[in-house]
Amino acid sequence: MLSLVLPKGSLERATLELFDAADLAVVRGSDRDYHASIDDPRIDRVRFLRPQEIPQYLEQGLFDVGITGRDWIAETASDVVSVTELEYSKATSNPVRIVLAVPRDFLAERGDQLPDGVRVSTEYPELTRRFFDNAGVKARIVPSYGATEAKVPDIVDAIVDVTETGSSLRKHGLKVIETLLVSRTELVANAEVYADEEKRAAMEEIALLLTGVTRARGRVLLKANVADPNLAAVLAELPSMTSPNVTPLADGQLHGVESVVPKKGVNTLIPKLKAAGAFDILELPISKIVE
Repeated sequence: MLSLVLPKGSLERATLELFDAADLAVVRGSDRDYHASIDDPRIDRVRFLRPQEIPQYLEQGLFDVGITGRDWIAETASDVVSVTELEYSKATSNPVRIVLAVPRDFLAERGDQLPDGVRVSTEYPELTRRFFDNAGVKARIVPSYGATEAKVPDIVDAIVDVTETGSSLRKHGLKVIETLLVSRTELVANAEVYADEEKRAAMEEIALLLTGVTRARGRVLLKANVADPNLAAVLAELPSMTSPNVTPLADGQLHGVESVVPKKGVNTLIPKLKAAGAFDILELPISKIVE
């Protein structure tokens, strides 16, 4: 039913892991293969392409739906529909930022403080051009095809680059003075195809599975048994997404308690629950959370 295009390159591994966890495993001959398949009746064709190209190909109707970053949608000014944001990037679940960075000892603290003629290297020439036009600075935009941060100060004065943690910029003696865009990975669609009710429903079902995986990441299910006198004390210690599930057990004096909690901190939470009177405590992984 749907033709799907997935990102080749830095997002590739994280995207494959996401689809696998969503029970939409991508099958291809090798990691160099640009053609693939997914054993799902909603998806009849899968291709891998560079994320920079995906928004324009979707706009042109060459594919129905795909995954790319908001940064490349903005850079190419493509007219596509965002089906959903997906909380993952190359290394973390955090969004990436497109930033303007200069050498650490540079006096400027804002983009509009840079002088006319400033040389700026970037993989985002259109985003950069629009930013400096709005700032009233006549910048000289130098397209970059990788290792952008290494071009300062010998080749250019500043860069506009993508950063997830900022560590590479700091390592190269750069400081961020502006954030041009905060970008998440998105499932996006051709506007005409999205207007088709049946195809839109298929896209939204796929989005449901993918977002279910991202919501489950970093969370676990805790289950425990609790005697009546200790129930209030245990519930006071137990976080939850909404409210813990409490079920009376067959003997009439015990309750089963379960709750979805953050994985971070569970090492201190379990001893607290034990001290409050919980026993038979289980910690279980979660593959999806569908709200």
